[in-house]
Amino acid sequence: MKPIALSVRAALALLVLLVSLPVSAEDLAALARASGTPDIPGLRMVWLAPWGDVTKAHPWTNIIVHQTEGPAGSARAGALAQAKNPKRRGVTLWVETDGTVYWAVPETMVTLHGDGANRNDNRYIDNAPTYRKVVRDNSIGVEFAGNYPDVTTPATAAQVAAWRVLSKVLRLRYGIARERVYAHNWIDYKDARYCEGCALAELARAAAD
Repeated sequence: MKPIALSVRAALALLVLLVSLPVSAEDLAALARASGTPDIPGLRMVWLAPWGDVTKAHPWTNIIVHQTEGPAGSARAGALAQAKNPKRRGVTLWVETDGTVYWAVPETMVTLHGDGANRNDNRYIDNAPTYRKVVRDNSIGVEFAGNYPDVTTPATAAQVAAWRVLSKVLRLRYGIARERVYAHNWIDYKDARYCEGCALAELARAAAD
């Protein structure tokens, strides 16, 4: 029997189908504990800082979701600047409006996001468990770009789709409980015009494992 020759269009369609197949919980857990630059289904990851041995990563116990007043394309610029100078103010991961995720600095490094969990007004959540406890030293930061010029602009559909996968991968990799995903405005006062990161943090907390 002669092998069936696929047209370029058919081959691409098959590749899209294979990539879109759901990954099992076991496979995702294994990928989340890998080293290097694994291909994670559902994520378009740009590895500026590859994963190392997860047992040697910084002991992250929280995730803080940020949103920045930058135009489309600013996540890439921010991530590249962070990779070049990890000590500049910023986060570990940046998410572009098209859903591309940039892992900017090594997972062993504490970045300069957050100002010390100084919110204790209970405006959004009960701040007793977070006040001066959810801080940069124990929290990995994820920045979503694109809410410019209107800070109330929500995350794009592509960002939300990426976040559904990324939030689960981060929790699996570092053993972070879903209730330890926080919005910036829940733990740290920043901007009265909108609740920064709130919708994304709520989404991560509500996601099924």
